[in-house]
Order: sequence, then structure tokens, then C-alpha cells
Amino acid sequence: MDTDKEVIGYVIPVFRANHEVVRGLMEAQEEEVTEEGIHYVAMRNLFVREAREAVDVKVEKKTRSTHIRESAGRMELSKTVEEWAEFRKKMNPDSLTHPPEFIVKPRGQTVWEGRTVRLHCTVAGWPKPRIAWYKNNVLIDAKAHSEKYTIESSFNMHSLEVKNCDFMDTAQYHASALNVKGEASSVATVVVKRFQEGEQAGPLDPKPHGFCAEHGVTFETTIIDKFEVAFGREGETLSLGCTVIIYPTVKKYQPEVVWSRNSVPLKPSKWVHTHWSGERATLTLVHLNKEDEGMYTLRVNTKSGFDTYSAYVYVRDADVEVEGVPVAPLDVRCHDANKDYVVVTWKQPAVEGSSSILGYFIDRCEVGTHHWAQCNDVPVKYARFPVTGLVEGRSYVFRVRAVNQEGVSRPSRVSDAVVAMDPSDRARLRAGPSAPWTGMIKFTEEDPTVGVVPGEPSDVVVTEATKSYVVLAWKPPVQRGHEGVMYFIEKCISGTDTWQRVNSGMPVKSPRFALFDLAEGKSYSFRVRCCNSSGVGEASASTGEITVGDKLDLPSSPGNPVATRNTDTSVVVFWGASKDVKYLVGYYVEYSEVGTDVWVPCNNKPVKQTRFVCHGLTTRSNCVFRVKAVNAAGYSQSSSSSEAVVVQAAISVPGRATGVTLLEAVKDYMMLAWTEPASKGGADIRGYFVDYRTVKGDVVGKWHEMNLKALTTTSYKAENLKENVFYQFQVRAMNMAGVSEASLPTSALECKEWTITVAGPPVGLHVLEVRDTSAVVLWERPAFDGRTPVSGYYLDIKEASAGEKGWKAAHEKANKTKYMKVTGLKSGASYDFRVRAQNLAGVGKPSAALGPILARTRPGTNEIHVDVDDDGVISMIFECSEMKQGSEFVWSKNYQTITDSSRLTLVTEQGRSRAIFNSPSMEDLGTFSCVVTNTDGFSSSYTLTEEGLKRLLDISHDHKFPVIPFKHEMAIELLEKGRVRFWTQVEKCTSACQVDYVFNDVIITGEEKYTVNFNKSTGIIEMFMDSLELSDEGTFTFNLVDGKAKGTTSLVLIGDEFRELQKKSEFERAEWVRKQGPHFVEYLGFTVTPECNVLLKCKIANIRPDTQITWSKDGIEIAEDDEDAQKIERNDSDLTFNIGKICKADAGTYQVLLRDDRGKDKSVFNLTDAGYQAVMNELFRVIANSSCDIKVISTEHGIILYSMITYHNEELRVGWLHKEAKIAASERVKSGVTGEQLWLKINEPTEKDKGKYTMDIFDGKDGVKRVFDLTGKAWEEAFEEFQRLKAAAIAERNRARVVGGLPDVVAIQEGKSLNLTGNVWGEPAPQVSWTKNDKELVSDERYQLKFEHGKFASITIAAVTTADSGKYALLVKNKYGKEAGEFTVSVYNPEDEENKENKEGKKG
Repeated sequence: MDTDKEVIGYVIPVFRANHEVVRGLMEAQEEEVTEEGIHYVAMRNLFVREAREAVDVKVEKKTRSTHIRESAGRMELSKTVEEWAEFRKKMNPDSLTHPPEFIVKPRGQTVWEGRTVRLHCTVAGWPKPRIAWYKNNVLIDAKAHSEKYTIESSFNMHSLEVKNCDFMDTAQYHASALNVKGEASSVATVVVKRFQEGEQAGPLDPKPHGFCAEHGVTFETTIIDKFEVAFGREGETLSLGCTVIIYPTVKKYQPEVVWSRNSVPLKPSKWVHTHWSGERATLTLVHLNKEDEGMYTLRVNTKSGFDTYSAYVYVRDADVEVEGVPVAPLDVRCHDANKDYVVVTWKQPAVEGSSSILGYFIDRCEVGTHHWAQCNDVPVKYARFPVTGLVEGRSYVFRVRAVNQEGVSRPSRVSDAVVAMDPSDRARLRAGPSAPWTGMIKFTEEDPTVGVVPGEPSDVVVTEATKSYVVLAWKPPVQRGHEGVMYFIEKCISGTDTWQRVNSGMPVKSPRFALFDLAEGKSYSFRVRCCNSSGVGEASASTGEITVGDKLDLPSSPGNPVATRNTDTSVVVFWGASKDVKYLVGYYVEYSEVGTDVWVPCNNKPVKQTRFVCHGLTTRSNCVFRVKAVNAAGYSQSSSSSEAVVVQAAISVPGRATGVTLLEAVKDYMMLAWTEPASKGGADIRGYFVDYRTVKGDVVGKWHEMNLKALTTTSYKAENLKENVFYQFQVRAMNMAGVSEASLPTSALECKEWTITVAGPPVGLHVLEVRDTSAVVLWERPAFDGRTPVSGYYLDIKEASAGEKGWKAAHEKANKTKYMKVTGLKSGASYDFRVRAQNLAGVGKPSAALGPILARTRPGTNEIHVDVDDDGVISMIFECSEMKQGSEFVWSKNYQTITDSSRLTLVTEQGRSRAIFNSPSMEDLGTFSCVVTNTDGFSSSYTLTEEGLKRLLDISHDHKFPVIPFKHEMAIELLEKGRVRFWTQVEKCTSACQVDYVFNDVIITGEEKYTVNFNKSTGIIEMFMDSLELSDEGTFTFNLVDGKAKGTTSLVLIGDEFRELQKKSEFERAEWVRKQGPHFVEYLGFTVTPECNVLLKCKIANIRPDTQITWSKDGIEIAEDDEDAQKIERNDSDLTFNIGKICKADAGTYQVLLRDDRGKDKSVFNLTDAGYQAVMNELFRVIANSSCDIKVISTEHGIILYSMITYHNEELRVGWLHKEAKIAASERVKSGVTGEQLWLKINEPTEKDKGKYTMDIFDGKDGVKRVFDLTGKAWEEAFEEFQRLKAAAIAERNRARVVGGLPDVVAIQEGKSLNLTGNVWGEPAPQVSWTKNDKELVSDERYQLKFEHGKFASITIAAVTTADSGKYALLVKNKYGKEAGEFTVSVYNPEDEENKENKEGKKG
């Protein structure tokens, strides 16, 4: 039979393993083979397996379909093997070991500064060669200079990346390949081009390399309004910006604006926003994190070149929620992602908190959800953690939290999302389709019943080993069947042969696995098995013994740091790199002010270089610095502290001198003057050098020095010149840092004699004491006085923005001095100053303008203040917080430096200078000023006037002969037991202060009658006496001595004042004796409750169980069986007698008596006359205040105004007023009380009754008033209701109704006559009708209906029958209403009744 299932024979698979071997080779190529040569290993495995399987012959029974399929597979396989062999020949021509060979050589490149260069090469060779890169024959160490170089090697592809190239990177770069068979190298030249600087080229000059042929111009880029070093805090938003000027302006041309952080270009994201407006470049960092810290660079690229500007951004930690916890970690990243596994790394924070970090918690969150799950139960110490248990195909983000003994930090910024998937799938997704579709589709047919057990994994290695976990990695098996494989991991403890399966419940999908809960210090072996639906494969080779423990050591301590001055708020710190450190993350720099133990981090993101600029420091603070290194294992020990450095600007050479002018010219010399540099470089100007050169037409000579010794003034007499020769001059300033650049040369000046008679311009203009509204301008006399001496000066001023016409005189009369204080300036405005000298010939030319000077007080500026110390010494004190190295205080009087020390003694201590007056007198009157050299003009002045001197001399006298100040003069106070206290209090005193207690000029010493006390901490002085006697009348005095200070205070106690005090003392003593037994704290009094009950109450104390408490009224004791005894209550120390609603019968004298063996006390309350009236007044007050607001109600008779009260007493007086007039009682208007209602009735109200009504209730004093305004809507509603009720009452009175005469039921014998009469009422007289069973009756022979006198309606029925039984009604009706009087008529027959009774009797 020739069918697909027919057995046609037996096949011997001689070369069956080839397909698996080749596929294994391809997969190994994708998965980054190890350092072993893949080509050699592949061929070795191939030959070994072929030989082994050729010997091991198997016989299998195959169907026709299987045979055809395998034949096609062998043909395809042979083709694949041929292609692979060709590839091997190219990579390894002789199929054996051979020296390195460059298949692709690196190529030379030419780039602009700031760009990144990448050199590539491909190298073949066996064994696999090692590659090294050299720059100008010097080995490149990429690990030591990771910020500059990056070296990568992958699949025989090698690259060198040079970042942020500068001119010094121009060199020859060698790639050298070396193995045991030999060496090969290749050279590439890199040229870095720099933009030319210098004088601008003319139109005919050759164009520079930056010339843009497209636009025909060379673009010049200028960056202004630059952002400074910035400080932000986590969670804040920070913006950086610069204004960019591109010249010339070309329409529609825009430069390329690139922002970068640490030389890495930034891309817009949810954290980073960039904006270019055409003039200003802005970078906004949203929700700052420590990852955002770094050096930010703005690069502006044009077609002619580029310009850059950089500044550092510091990100401070946000405030912690709990004191002492660490701050958040940073830079969370994901690595080595697989189907169910990923490695999370992070960087440790700069601040560990009040205790060291114990470890970290890692949280994960699936993208699209908001649920965070903690990945580890125990904190991990390493900054690296393998996360397992991911779901394949899902995306995750991660965050990290640090923990110490105080608690857990805030979480870090979340990582970028990572997908749990096979790396090969990820690579194919990134690469996209490998080739266009050819149109050929191959179909294969698989037998679903055939399964293949996977083979063993290979290359099982331990990639990470810490005391917390071990990570295994392996390669998938070559033989894996037609379905995916999963893995079981087994472990074996060293010294045993027992293998334990670690993940027996859940096999893993990724060729990575992390093992936890291993015993630290023990050794383990590991192996892996593959499994699929067909079963579990053979175990892999063992890893060998692995000891559990940290393999990565903590970094060593960095070298000693060296701190140097940089600016007023920054310091540059250098240190030595940590030695033998693996996987260095970076360094953290900390500083501490000298004298404190508080260390503050300078950077919150680790830096890898060994130099760092610490910004944000306090000017003039004295700081030390230290550094610690960090890697994944943790922090190193901190380095030793640097030497202390004062935070202030480093000294530099001064700026250029300006305003070089000619003051006077004679036959053989010229007088020159200039203005000192605006910037002194942080140090005083030590002198100037003047250079000159001759000028003949357009030909200039060489510059020559005129003075070999530095000049100390800003003017110079240039001598030994030639008459009628033209010269140019330039000036250079010098300080301790060096000589500045030369000033701009003067124009060509001819040396010939002047014939000027007026004075020359003053020189040396400068300002001191610049404030918001004033400044002091100083100058020196002109170098040339003219024909007569200078007699005065004029100062001119103008705003800097005004033109030459803006100059105006600052004063009218000539100023005799060489200084002047200008007032009335506008704060924040800039001004120019100039001075003109005057002699008898007139006013000379103005000096060179000084300015612009900004009218603004510098922060930190202090004024001179005058102090008088405890010894009466008068001095002037000036403090400066901006002292620098070499700074000095220079004191002047009337702006002339003080050289005579007979009047003043100068004492300077760090940033404080004190000028002490030796013997102050009128000779010292004047203006004293102090200037701090080597600063930006810190100065101040103080004018000592005659009045001020007298005031200071008075203060000095008080300090020399001090008086102890008293906060309180002597006072007297009565204490318990009648004791008398004399006391006073001084404002301040020392521990050496002594007191004499004096009575009538006699010092009290050791008498028992007096007790004295002096508390020197509070300054309170006391003297106590137990009682006052007649002999104690007189004067009491306290005399104090405290060093040279003295004080006295007295109290005169005589006459009536003494006797009054003595009487009070005796009373207080008696009171104390009384209180030793049972006594009253509060005597018997009364109160009225809100319910208007009157209570008599008192408060007692010192009561014992045997103490007798007796109440009596009018001298009669209230016994326990008396009715009034029920009114007595006691609650602890409170006694009450509840009178209730008081009446005149309750009047009387009430008494409470307390008595036991310690004594007795009584209290009496007189509830008669005035006492009774006081109680009633209080009762009236409570009643009056309980009254509610007046309300209104209408009746058929009129309007009622009323108010409700709690209780009414017949003695309560209530008055009513209408329009402020008392209402007289009448029949129409009357007032009264009903129960607790006070009312006013207005019968038949009219318009005259409208108005304001007042109810005045007597409350014992002025009365309580309640007011109601019966007008407007209130009147209308009340009056309308009255009319309605009145009409309703009238209608009710006149309504037709049946008033009587009719029964409810009438029983009558048949044949009898029925006559009923009903009485009716109504005005007008009602209409009458009768009904029977709701049908109207008509008067006829049977029914006789009558209505007489308008009051009586009757009905007569003669000889009634049973048909007359029914329901009858008398209906009456008029215009006000109607009514029906109903009754029932029952007619009976006696015979019928008798027969009925007989029947009922028989039944019974």
C-alpha cells in the first residue's frame, strides 16, 4: 500500500545531530558567547557528536510522511552548514589558530569642538584577540576617565567613543589587537577644529572656516542674561534660561539649541521641557529629583560654529517626614530583563540620617495600575537586587526606599518602564524585519503526538553572590523540542551528595534565577534542569562550590581632600581617588563649619571626578571638607578632613585702568592721570606702571616702560620727553596676584607747553559709603593748579542714562574740602560724578567722569556705632563681614587718614575694628570714617557733634560711677498670719552684690524678729516680720553695694499709714486663727436660679465628720423633722438652703453655725428690709431677662401683644408704652398677666394703634425693655387677621342652626299621631324645610309643616303607619350658613311584636 501511513522501511540517522548543533551555534551567537572561542567549541562539539552518534546506531520505525519531512530537512540543513562554513572561512581562514586581522579598520574623522567621535573596527583571530586603544601611543584608561572615553566590544565589533571633544583631543588613535599568535594595529587620525578668535577680518581677507556660504555671512553668537548656579529642592520646578543674540539677523534662519546635562543631550519628557522663542532659550525641570543634579550646558549651533554656556544645578533633599530617617535613593535602573526576572540597581543617597542605612526596600508597580508591591521582606544592603516573579509580556516600573533605625525614607523617582520578555524577542522588536518579504511561505507539518524531552542547559555560572542572595545564569539547551522550556534549579550543600530542588512548585522561564535564604558562610553547588510537557531533562554540570558572602568589598577611603578658595560662596575641593575600588559609583563631598559637628552634603548625586566645586556656602565662614566613595556595596569611610578654608573669592589680577588723560604739558614732560580699575581682583592695588611709545603719522613705535618702580598714585609726571613729539601712553595696574592688562592707549599727545591759567581737572575721583539715597565723593587736587592756587571745588552730578546735557551742579558755593556727601539720590538709580577746580582765574575743566555708581546699599553693610563700655570708655566700632585675606581697617578724620595716635587708639579683631577716644574733648569734633581695604567698597562714617559729645560724656560718667537700677522700689505686702513683707527688685546685679538692711539708720544684724532673703538670680530682696508692734514705726532701708555700683531704696512707715497696716496685720492673723478650725470660705449669700428659685448658699472648709452644722431662722434652730429641713442640702463643701419661690413669709434672719473641738464659726444672712429687697431685685432681674421677644396674636375682639416669662411674681412691675408714651388703662386697651404670659390687649384696633410698643419689665435697676414695631407688614397681617376672625365670629353668632326641641329617636305606635317641634335660630330668620330619607317633604293632608314666629318649626303626622318610619331632618338655612337637626322615627305594631315574641319563645 502506498499511503502516507504505510511502513516502507527502516532509516538509520547517521547525521541526525547536525540540525541541533547548527541551531545551537546560531543561538549562542545571539546570546553573547563567553570569552571561549565559539568557532573552535562549535566545531569540536560537532565532530564529537558526529563520531559518537555514528557509533551509536539506532533503528527507528518511520512513516512515509516522517521520512519525506526529514529528507527535506537534511537538504535544508546541508545548505545551512555550507553557508556557515563559508562564514567561518572568512572569519578564520585556516580553521586553526591564527594572528589578529583587521577586517574593518577605524577611519579618521574631522569634527568641531564639543562633538562626540566614535571609531569602529572589526577584528578576526583565534584565540580571540584582546583590543587596546592608544592616543598618541599612550594607553587610554576608559575606567579612570569614564566621563571622557567609552570602550565597547561585542561580536568582534570594537568601538572607542570620545565625548565632548576639544582641541586637545586632536591626535592619532591606535587600535591594537593581541593574541598568542601575534599582534596587529590600525591607526586613525582625529582632527578637532576650533573656531578662530581675534580681530575681525576685512572684506578682502580670506574667509575663516566658519564662513557660511549659504547665507554669505559669518554668524556671531552671543549668550547674555545667563543663568547662574541654581539650587532647587526635590518636588519643586526649576527654570534655566539665557538670551541668545545671533548677528547678523537672517530672516527665517534659526540656530540649533541643545541642552545637555553632564555632556549628555537632554530630550523632552514629562520631567524636561525646553522652549526656544527665537531670542531666549529656556529649560524647565518639572518636579525636581536628585537625578536632575549636574552641570547643565546650553549649546547654540549655527552654520558658522557654536557657543556654549554651563552652570551647575544642585538639588537639595526634600524635608523628611520623620526626623532622623534617610533621604530617598536615586537613579533607579533596570538591567538584564528576561521573561520573569530583572535586576534593579540604584545609587545610595548622600544623607543616611541619624543612623547608618540598614538596607533598602524595592517596590514594583505594573504599568497602568497604581498598586505598589514590596519585592523583598528583609532590607538588602547591596544597591543591586534581582526581582523575580514577573509576568511575561507585562511592563513594570520600580522604586527604592532606604531604611535605618529611625524609619523608612521617601521612595525614589520611579525607573523607566521595562517589559518582562525574552531578550531575543526584545532584540527582534528593536531591529524590526530583517529582510523584505520574498513571497515564499514554507509550511511544515508536525506530529502532535511526538514530544521531545529537552536537553541539559550549559554554562551554568554564578553571576552575582552576596550574603543576601546568589544569582545563577545559564544557556538554554540545544535540544529543546518544538515548544518552550522552563527550568528547575537544584542546590547541594558542600560535603553532602543530596540535591534539593529550590523551585519545585513553579519552574522559571528565564535563564536567570536568584536564590535567597542561603546560609551566610556556607558553600553550595548548583545545577539546572530543563522541563516541558514531555518531561524533565538531564541536569546540567554543577557550578562547583560557591561560598555565600559578599564578593564586592566596600571602597577604600578617598585621599586627603584639599580645599581652595573660589568665589565668595564657593570652594574648589580636590582629593585622591580611592584605590583598588571595583565598580565605583562616585563620591559624595560634605562640609562642616569649624566649631560645629554638623556635616552638610555638597552634592546629592555622586560625582566620579576627583574635583568638585561646592557652591552655596556662607561668605566668610570657616569650613572643612571630607569625601566618601560609594559603590554597590555601600559607603567607604570618610576621608580625613581638609584644612580649614575661609569662604571668599580667590585673588586675581586687577582689571584695566581707565580714563588715561593729559593734565598738563611742558616742553619736556607731561602730567598724566587715570582712574583706578573697577575690579581690584580681591586685593588692594599696589601700584601702576606707565608705558609709552612715539607716533609719527600712521607709524607707531614699540611700547617702553617709563617707571621701573610701581607708582602709588593715579597720576604721573612723564619726564625726559622731546618737545613737539607725539606720544601715546597706557597704564597697567598691579596687585599681589600680578599685573593687569594694559589700559586702552591714549590718543597721540603732543609734548609742548600749555598756556592755561585756570586749574587743571581734579584727579583720583572715587566714592565711599554708597547707600540707597546718598554717597560720599572724594578726589585729589589737580596736578596743575594754574597761575594761582586752587581755592575750591564744584561737584557735578547726572543720572547715568542722561546725556551730556544732564550734568547739574550738586551745590552752589565752592566746597573747600576734597570730599562731599551727596544726598537725595534715588534708590536703584545709577549716577555719574565729576569735579571742577577753581582758582582766581576761574573754574577749570571737569575731571574724568566717575561712574556709573549704583545707589544701593550693599547687603551686609554695617554703620559705625558709638559704644560706651562699663568703664565709661567711649569708642567707635565698625564691623565688616566681607573681610578677605589682606583686608585692613583704615580710619580717617574728615577723610584724612589718622596717623596721630594721641587722640585715638585703634584696636582690630578679625572683622571688627574699634577706635577708642583717649581723652574726648572738643578737639575730637568732626567726621570719622572707616574703609575696609581689599573689599568692594565697604565703608561708613560717623559725625561727632558738640551735642553728641556732651551726651556721650554724660553716659560715660554714669558708667564710671554707676547706680544699681531698681526694677521696683521698696514695697510692703501683707502675708498669711498677718506677716509683713518688705521687698524690692533690682534690674541686674552680680554674684558679689551685698545688701545692708537698715531700720531707723540702724543696721539689722541677726535679730530673730526679722527674716531676710536676697535671690541674686532674680534680683528680689526681701525682709519678713511676723507682726507689727508700736516700736516698729519708722523708716526701713535697703543699702546695696555691687562692686563700684551702689543703690538705696527706703520705705517710710509712720502715722496713720502704720496704724492702718498694723490693724490689717492683726485682722489677717485673726483670720488665720479662725481658719484653723471649721470655717467659712464664702459666707452665707444668695443666688436666684434660672427657674426663679431663691437659694441661700455658703462654702465651708476644714470640716470633719464630727463637725456640727446648724441652721436657724430668726434665732430658732431648724430641726431635722422640720419642714424647712428638707430645703437644706450639702454637696462636699457647698451648703444650700432652697427657699424656692420666695414670698414675704420667707423673710427673716438666717444663720449657719459650724462647731467642733477646734473651734467654731458662724455666718448670718439678714433676709429682711434691704436684704429682702436685694433678693427680690435679683429675682426681678432673672424674670426680666427670661422674657422672650414680644409676639402678636389676633382675636375676634382685637390684637394682643404678649411675652412669655419663666415665673411671675405679684410684686413685679410691668409697664407698656406706645410711641414712648405710657399707656393708660381703659376698656379698649388694657394690660395684664395670665400665668407666665404678660399681655397687652387692644380691642377694636384702628390706625391710631399703629406704632412702636415697648414693654418695660423692672429688673431691680433700670429695667429690661422688649420692643415690637406694630407697623407695616406686621400691622397689616395682624389687622387683617383680626377682621377675618371678627367676621367669622359674627357669622358664627348669626348662622342658622337648630338649637333644640328634637329628639334623636322617636318610637310611636301605629295609628297614633306624631307632633314634633324644633327650636331654630338665625339672623336673618332662616329658611326651614323637612326631609324624610333625604327627600324633601311638602305640607299636605298627611304631613302638616309649620314655621311660627321665626323660631319654632313643627311637623305633624296624623295616624302614623309603619311606612312613616325613617330618618327625618329639619333643615335651616340663611346667608351665614345652614344646619340640619336629624332624628329617627320608628313606628311599631303591638300585635306584630307579641307574635314575634311568641315565636321566639317556642323556638326556645
